[in-house]
Amino acid sequence: MKVLVAMSGGVDSSVAAALLVDQGYDVTGVTMQLADWPLSEDRGPLGCCSPETVEDARSVAGMLGIPHYVMNFKKPFKEKVIDYFCCEYLNGRTPNPCIACNRHIKFDLLLKNALSLGFDYLATGHYARLEYDISGNRYTLSRAVDKKKDQSYVLYCIKQEQAGHLLLPLGRLTKEEARKIALAKKLPVAKKAESQDICFVASDYRDFLKEEAGKLIEPGPFLDLQGREIGRHRGVACYTIGQRRGLGLPMGQRIYVVDIIPEHNAVVLGPPEALFSERFTTEENNFLAIDQLEESIAVHVQIRYKAQGSPALITPARGNVVEVRLDKPQRSVTPGQAAVFYLGDTVLGGGIIQRGGKDYT
Repeated sequence: MKVLVAMSGGVDSSVAAALLVDQGYDVTGVTMQLADWPLSEDRGPLGCCSPETVEDARSVAGMLGIPHYVMNFKKPFKEKVIDYFCCEYLNGRTPNPCIACNRHIKFDLLLKNALSLGFDYLATGHYARLEYDISGNRYTLSRAVDKKKDQSYVLYCIKQEQAGHLLLPLGRLTKEEARKIALAKKLPVAKKAESQDICFVASDYRDFLKEEAGKLIEPGPFLDLQGREIGRHRGVACYTIGQRRGLGLPMGQRIYVVDIIPEHNAVVLGPPEALFSERFTTEENNFLAIDQLEESIAVHVQIRYKAQGSPALITPARGNVVEVRLDKPQRSVTPGQAAVFYLGDTVLGGGIIQRGGKDYT
């Protein structure tokens, strides 16, 4: 069986390729070029496809005795990930670009390319378990054995028709075990450090936004919970729910961003207790363990990457909207982030958190 392995030049994807070679697959490596080198004069090259990264992947492929290619996805990455990232912040939401990249680039465009080139599977170095459930006659996505490295949250968007052509070789390994395999095989990236969270943002995302969309970022009012103006902000794109630092208001008490109202270019501030929510809705939902949500189901919902799951009841609403009612109010439920629903360790599905639309006037 022919497998195309997405190789980022890091330890995880390199070990994934090595394991598949050991298992007898016909393996080819591919590195995606997602931006020009360098990204700009005053910003470094894109972390996941710099010339050094490509050379690391090519070096590993050479050691494993497999072909290695580079595929150009610069245009779709700009449109589907970078532009989306900027647009979401400009609209007062906090995006997860890794999910957008998985949804539109890795498991859509790259997978389609792999299949069109005659490959049977696309493999990645994600830590999650993707398995076929004979009794349910469908593929299921579950948390990795290594709960600290689990990446099932950012993979909830995988669809059934895609799952049959995907391999996640690291799902039953810990990061430590993967590193040991890399060292034992003397892979040139065995001691390479972890990559940063957002590959195209070198430091503060606000600096990136100013460079990409600075003309669209306009100052506006800070409001209190009663809708009274208590100061001026730098632009809604510079804030996220739960933020405390960088507000620049000497209030004499702890205050946080508790809401963002993009249509009025307003940022609402309040005490920590105002950050808690017990209800919210999600849109753009994708369900993997079931065809669709037809009735209320008790789940654990994870509202951000690395967050703990919280008991909740999810209920289908109009269209593809899901209403989420938390057993206990949770802090900083953030529009734009994903809410992923779990039954035990298995991903039921997930969607994008929507703003509640509370009126502060």
